[in-house]
Amino acid sequence: MPVPAAVPTRWQFDLIWSLFDYHLDRLEPVDFLWEPAACCWTMRRDADGTWRPDWADIEPDPVPVPTIGWLTWHLGWWWSVAGDHLGRRPARQRDDVVWPGPGEETIAWLRGLRAEWTDTLDRLAADDLARPAAFPWASDAGLTVAHLVGWVNVELMKNVAEIGQLRLLSALRRG
Repeated sequence: MPVPAAVPTRWQFDLIWSLFDYHLDRLEPVDFLWEPAACCWTMRRDADGTWRPDWADIEPDPVPVPTIGWLTWHLGWWWSVAGDHLGRRPARQRDDVVWPGPGEETIAWLRGLRAEWTDTLDRLAADDLARPAAFPWASDAGLTVAHLVGWVNVELMKNVAEIGQLRLLSALRRG
């Protein structure tokens, strides 16, 4: 019996998520906004109380160290936009993706994005994986939905490693 086209990618995603779940289960609200360095990007409330990320259109030098809050917002942003592209919906803009705040709300948001993503992956057919995808690269790059799905796994693994390392450092700092 042939293996469905998305199975290896889904298996890889599930493995990455299991590593993330380990850290999500152990995150404390105080971990999200802990600033590990003087040069740091975090989440800040604006005048109406909405959480907004520190941001620069041109990456600064040195690159700021992100907080867990900033990383979880960033992960939610790119993952939401990737889901929009895969679902053939209009892509959200950066400012349209609102971070829920430190704690359980953000963890629930990320788990909700996981559920949406796995539902989408489970519906993919081989011909879906072969169709062109223009996110997160230029539309003329010649890359496909399979590349997009692979990129999500790579980007998620990177963010999981960053969040995990920061969580461990924050926990050690707290004692």
